[in-house]
Parts: sequence; C-alpha cells; structure tokens
Amino acid sequence: MSRHSKSVLFAVILTASFALPAGSAFAAVTVGDKVGTTEEDIRAALTDEGYVVEEIETGNGEFEAEVSRDGQEIEVVVDGKSGLILEMELEEDDKDEDED
Repeated sequence: MSRHSKSVLFAVILTASFALPAGSAFAAVTVGDKVGTTEEDIRAALTDEGYVVEEIETGNGEFEAEVSRDGQEIEVVVDGKSGLILEMELEEDDKDEDED
C-alpha cells in the first residue's frame, strides 16, 4: 500500500469515527443472544454491553430486565433455563399520555 493510500485510509477512518453519535457503542444484545441464567449473570452481561440495568424481576421461568441505553428504555425478557433473550421491547414514552 502506498504512502498516499495509507494517508487517505487514515483520513477516512478518522472522519468516520467523528461521525458516530456521542456515547454510542458498537456492541448490543439482541433476541437469541445468551446472557445468563442468573440475575447476576444477566446484569453483568447487559452492563458489559453498555446498558444501565434499572431492575430485574423473575417469574414464570423468565427474567424481565428493565434497562436503558442511549436514552431509550428497553424491556429484555430472558429464558431462565437457556439464558437466551426471548424478547426485547422498546418502552414507549409516557409523557404524551400524561399531558392529555
């Protein structure tokens, strides 16, 4: 690779890095990912991926984690036996409902 090509490549990478929103991360969990079978494992896995874990509830063989990331609140449902994420639901903003 020529010196000029390396300079152009570096400029492109540098420019792209500034185009990313502040606080964004590349990693994220999704349905089907394994995050653990205990509250502690689930909390650690979600935290490692950049989520703030607000609360984790258990019931019916599942864990329901209320998390937030980049200003969005998400409910993550995890199977208690397999540790797999079964569902992720973006929580709607209740502000509009409160103003009515």
